[in-house]
Amino acid sequence: MIDAALYLAIIMLISLNIYALLGGADYGGGVWDLFAVGKRAKEQRELIAGAIGPIWEANHVWLILVVVILFSAFPAAFSLLSISLHVPLTLLLLGIIARGTAFTFRKYDSHKDHVQRRWGRIFAMASLITPVLLGIVVGAISQGKVSADIAGKTFSQVYIDPWCTPFCFAVGGFALVLFSFLAAVYSTVYAPTEELKTDFQRRALGAQVACAILALLVFILAEHSAPGLKDSLAHSSWSLLLQGATAACAISSSIALFKRKFHAARFFAAGQVTLILWGWGLAQYPYMIRPDMTINNAQGAASTQTLLLAAIASGALLLFPSFYFLLKVFKHKIDQPINK
Repeated sequence: MIDAALYLAIIMLISLNIYALLGGADYGGGVWDLFAVGKRAKEQRELIAGAIGPIWEANHVWLILVVVILFSAFPAAFSLLSISLHVPLTLLLLGIIARGTAFTFRKYDSHKDHVQRRWGRIFAMASLITPVLLGIVVGAISQGKVSADIAGKTFSQVYIDPWCTPFCFAVGGFALVLFSFLAAVYSTVYAPTEELKTDFQRRALGAQVACAILALLVFILAEHSAPGLKDSLAHSSWSLLLQGATAACAISSSIALFKRKFHAARFFAAGQVTLILWGWGLAQYPYMIRPDMTINNAQGAASTQTLLLAAIASGALLLFPSFYFLLKVFKHKIDQPINK
């Protein structure tokens, strides 16, 4: 029988999955806002703002849910992460705040060119840095340097060394290019003209190549930095099937992009990101934080977990219909294909 702690861990991974597919694409949109160039740069930025605008705040619900489950159901893990990863987590939160603030003020502040450029730069740079920090945190959780034993250690050993490694930065870069890939693929669907579709088609294909390169780099660095994670990915009974499915989604999304089948490309791109995330989750199991904090020894009171599961179940009855309605209202028109 699956216990409540494992159910909650699965819900956390599902929430992260949704956050990656929705909020991650928003970060990627900010990256393309930064690199909008050419005679259609203004139209590219307007497309990105129009795609992000209706739901960018709502997407953070999924990250908030992860944090709430973590500190309520797994207080030992929350405490450890708050100490050892205090620096990247604080910078991550500041990046989220700066990004949202800049996006709002760019919309409602003065429309003079210098004001718009200032807010645009803050929005784009925060969109660039924040997913890297998110990936760094994931890398730190996976590589096994996070420790509760801080007695006699220096500031650097406690707060810097657990995450300031080539492996963690490679995972951060991988998160950035994945989110950029998603945003470019989504934009091919939302773009109102064939020229804009072509712009983002090229960016999506370039980002897909970058994804392959960064994925290989992460795998190579894991040999030394995260051997337990790599062993799970390489030798588990499910790994070959999952890696094959991920590769199939990546190839299918690329083929669909080449053929300008953008709705199909979006489906396979979302599947690619989903399989990558769940592959990490399966490889990480049963650890919440390597090398020795598992789901079992990180969990809190059983009564808290039961109440939390009940609250999540009842909240889902409101959350999912609300999200569906939000997407239906704001995304319906731009999500229609132009060509039959």
